[in-house]
Amino acid sequence: MMYLPETLPDARVLIAVKAYPLPSNKYEELVCTAGVLENGKWIRIYPIPFRSLPYDRQYRKFEWIRLSLVKNVKDFRPESYRPLRHLEEPIFLDGHISASSKGWRERKSYVLREVFDSMSEIIGLAKGPELRSLAVLKPHEIIDFTIEPTGRCWKKKWNDYFLQSNLLDIDSTGEVKRRVPIRKLPYKYSYVFMSKGDTNPRKLFIEDWELGALYWNCLTEAQGDEAEANRLVRQKYLDEFCSTRDIYLFLGTTWQYHRISPNPFIIIGVFYPPKQSQRQKTAPIQLSLF
Repeated sequence: MMYLPETLPDARVLIAVKAYPLPSNKYEELVCTAGVLENGKWIRIYPIPFRSLPYDRQYRKFEWIRLSLVKNVKDFRPESYRPLRHLEEPIFLDGHISASSKGWRERKSYVLREVFDSMSEIIGLAKGPELRSLAVLKPHEIIDFTIEPTGRCWKKKWNDYFLQSNLLDIDSTGEVKRRVPIRKLPYKYSYVFMSKGDTNPRKLFIEDWELGALYWNCLTEAQGDEAEANRLVRQKYLDEFCSTRDIYLFLGTTWQYHRISPNPFIIIGVFYPPKQSQRQKTAPIQLSLF
């Protein structure tokens, strides 16, 4: 039985994940996007050259989008779809769910319909006939947030692909400007955590555009001091989130390692609704009569 129909005409998807862009020899840059359909099923949309989209089609996280999708036959993972007509048909923005109290409740109602507490169970589903490649994990405990230096430049061939395209952007004001490659993050960020049944901590790399954007913003705030920028990033993702937020991890496998790695998952998004107070948890739900 197929996970979803082969073709999804006029699909409505709530975007929950936007991975950090990667260079491409065909599209200059590609962004792996994932989200949920109105029925709560997860779906991966790839490829999308996000920064090449017209400004009024560049969707945010937790924005509903509408487009026609077809199963990506180059990807064996059941949740992987691509735009039906390779973006010749536009993407329509169909409403954003805000980060208000009501908005967080609505977001949770869609993305937390199926939540796992065991990493081993998720890996078992990925390795079994279901080939699960997207899942939500509620970790038992967040132990650490690690920061490791990595290469500061894209591979030469990737950078060459982009420069050879020599394309132009039109911004929101209508101004035409030369597109430049997105900056490569010089650090790798990971969560160290425990899930149900674990005897040793797990460490998973976080590949999320939101985290990358936070680093660049913190670097500006720190006036170029990378150590201070990373201190601010760690403060946000470890100190603030663990004390005031209820952390869930959106997990996804990588295509090349899904079948061969003992744990093919990485963290493709961090979902952090505000923690409920004890009063909120125990208060009876009041149903409106109108």
